[in-house]
Amino acid sequence: MADYRNIQARTSAGVRVDAGIDQGLRSYMLKVYNLMGIGLAVTGLAALALVYLTTTNDPSLAAATLPNGKMLTSFGVVFYTSPLKWLVMLAPLAAVFFLSFRIEKMSVAAAQTTFWVYAALVGASLSSIFLVYTSGSIVQTFFITAASFGALSLYGYTTKRDLSGMGSFLFMGLIGIILASVVNIFLASSALQFAISAIGVLVFAGLTAYDTQNIKEMYYEGDAADTYGRKAIMGALRLYLDFINMFMFLLQFLGNRE
Repeated sequence: MADYRNIQARTSAGVRVDAGIDQGLRSYMLKVYNLMGIGLAVTGLAALALVYLTTTNDPSLAAATLPNGKMLTSFGVVFYTSPLKWLVMLAPLAAVFFLSFRIEKMSVAAAQTTFWVYAALVGASLSSIFLVYTSGSIVQTFFITAASFGALSLYGYTTKRDLSGMGSFLFMGLIGIILASVVNIFLASSALQFAISAIGVLVFAGLTAYDTQNIKEMYYEGDAADTYGRKAIMGALRLYLDFINMFMFLLQFLGNRE
C-alpha cells in the first residue's frame, strides 16, 4: 500500500513538473515572439520616419527629383546619395555582429537595448524601398510575409519531425545566396537576381521552421533569469532576421516599382 502511494505521488508530481515545463516553454516562446514583434515595429517606425524626413511632395522643398518623380529633401540627398549611405548600409551588419559576439557578457537590459538599436538601423537602411516600390505593394508583401512566417514558425514549433538535418543544407544555401549576390553586383544580371530571390525565399522559409524548433529546444526550465533573457533575445534576433530577409526577397517578386 505504501509502495502504491509512493508511485502515485511520483506520478502526480511528474504531471505537475511536465505542466510547469509546458507553461514555462509557452511563456519563453511568447517572450521571443514579443521581442521579435517589437523589433519589427521599431524597424517600420524608423523606416517611415526616414521617409518623412527625406522625401517631400512640395516642389519648393525639393532639393532633387528622382527619375520616378520622387522628390528628395536636402537631408534626403545627403542620406541617400552621399557616402553616408554606406554607413547606413553597413551599420546594421556591425550591430548584429556586436550583439551576437558580446551578448554573453552583456546584461539583459543592454542586450535588449542593442537589439532595438539594431532594429532601428535596419529600418533606416530599408527606408529606400519606399523610393523604389509603391506603398501598397510594400504593405501587401508585408502581410503575405507575416502569414507565411506565422505558418512556417507554427510548423517548426509543433512538428515532431527533427529538422536539425536541414541546418547544414540551409546554411550552404545561405552562403550561396551571399556569394551570388556579391557577384551580381558586378554582373547586374536580372536572370541571376531572379534566381537569387527564388532561392532566398525557399532558404528563409526553411530557416523559419528550423530556427523556431531550435529556439524551442534551447529552453531549459532551470535557466537563471539572465540566461533566460539572453536566450529569448537571441531567439528573437534569429526569427527577426528570417522575417526581414523573407520579406525583402518576396518584395522583389511582388513589389510594384514606382
